[in-house]
Amino acid sequence: MLKESNLRKLGEAKTRLAELQEKLADANVIADQDAYQKLAKEFSDISPVVADHAVYEKVVSQMAEARHILDVEKDKELREMAEHELADLDRKRNELESSINDHFNPENKENDRNVIMEIRAGTGGLEASLFAGDLFRMYSRYAAVRKWKIEPIDFSESENGGVKEVIFSVSGKKVWQRLKWESGTHRVQRVPSTEASGRIHTSAATVAVLSEPEEVDLFIDPRDLKVDVYRASGPGGQGVNTADSAIRITHLPTNTVVTCQDERSQLKNKIKGMRVLRARLLDLKQQEKEQKEAATRKAQVGSGDRSEKIRTYNFPDHRVTDHRVGFTSHQLPAVMEGDLDDLIEALLKAEEDARDQL
Repeated sequence: MLKESNLRKLGEAKTRLAELQEKLADANVIADQDAYQKLAKEFSDISPVVADHAVYEKVVSQMAEARHILDVEKDKELREMAEHELADLDRKRNELESSINDHFNPENKENDRNVIMEIRAGTGGLEASLFAGDLFRMYSRYAAVRKWKIEPIDFSESENGGVKEVIFSVSGKKVWQRLKWESGTHRVQRVPSTEASGRIHTSAATVAVLSEPEEVDLFIDPRDLKVDVYRASGPGGQGVNTADSAIRITHLPTNTVVTCQDERSQLKNKIKGMRVLRARLLDLKQQEKEQKEAATRKAQVGSGDRSEKIRTYNFPDHRVTDHRVGFTSHQLPAVMEGDLDDLIEALLKAEEDARDQL
């Protein structure tokens, strides 16, 4: 049945949905795209549970009608029809109750958090930077399949189209749930295009996946920040080098440094930089908490340490192996095209199994 606390939250959700509908129709809100996007996301989060509750109330009403027929009807055929209908409605009611209760489960809310991903070339020189670029394309294609939105934050190219470092945000349903275990060292084994003898090289790239907090989740004292501006360099379109638009933000207490030069606007770069800084500081806070709980915490896949080799992509054998759960697929070309679901489902199952053992 629906939890009493969730029934109260449903009432609040209906009220908030009506408020959001008014705000989203306001010309001033529409003109402020940042504010509009936040409100639109909140609207899309609330709408499904309100819609589910409307269906739920209709199903409960239909169940009452079916029970009334059973109470007063003598015709055997009509009674059988009512019994079948009641059984179907009961299943539907249970599904809706589960969906509504899940919506208000804090853990499920966490799964819907947006993420900031950071990919960096590791050992292996040029080949490592090419592989980092391949990983960025792989995640971009996976995001497209799942209808997630990717927004670049910072991008540093290497020669021959490789990537030294790329930082980007991913937003959409179940983003954190499905990407959180991608953090770590990704190893590649293949013959580089520059290798004349056909010798297989081993290179690596690191991936960091950071849960993107809301501003209310983490307070950053402006007095703890040092902000420097400088002239952007590298690709970025005409005029990228002609103004001091790039931003470097240093969080003095933790010595965490974030740079952003993706936008021509200094203000936009600062906003993006603060998003990355907030995510990194929250990650540091969570790591400290997890280290304190490490003796008793069991529901994890591997250590989550970014220095840990989590996955190997072997191109000659068309094989990809996730070392944390011992999962191997021989569909490497499809994986590099963004078909990550089998890998991710294996990780999610391992996480669920580990949690069940607690």
